[in-house]
Amino acid sequence: MTTAARLLRESDGPLTAVAVRTGYGSAHAFAKAFRREYGKAPGGYRREARRTAA
Repeated sequence: MTTAARLLRESDGPLTAVAVRTGYGSAHAFAKAFRREYGKAPGGYRREARRTAA
């Protein structure tokens, strides 16, 4: 999940690509696991990370 969080912060790739690069078979499974770990959806995490970086 640390790699996934970094990819979400540093890349513009679709969630499906992040899911595959981090070993998940589907974006849905990835999003569910990410939300469990970080308490928010991957898209929301990406938007928040970009907002705070700007």
